[in-house]
Amino acid sequence: MADSFDFELVSPERLLLSEKVTEVVIPATLGEMTVMAKHAPTMTTIKPGVVTVKLASGGTKKYVVFGGFADILPTGCTLLAESAVPQDEANRDLLQQRIDALRQDISDAPTDEHRTKLEHMLADLTHLNHAVLPA
Repeated sequence: MADSFDFELVSPERLLLSEKVTEVVIPATLGEMTVMAKHAPTMTTIKPGVVTVKLASGGTKKYVVFGGFADILPTGCTLLAESAVPQDEANRDLLQQRIDALRQDISDAPTDEHRTKLEHMLADLTHLNHAVLPA
């Protein structure tokens, strides 16, 4: 049996999960990342995507996150999400509202650098929209 570690997924609205887990797959900004017990200390930003959690008690849970960062230690991982919901609560309207708001932010961006960052976020959200809720 794989070693377990503490995992917490927190958003400003609520604590979504605080359990012993054996594996967490997170959508890190530089690529998908699997976290397991005894992982090297790391801090990474999170892009919009799906977090997959394998519980130590068995079973898997999935959450849709909309950015944030993860603090990873050998004994645990804390993911602080800008916003997050269980995957079964995600729907096309929720994602479309975020996409529409981001498009407005892009048109109002004060600098090219800011606009480029927002365009990357829009690409991530559009991909997430198709990955979580295929047509």
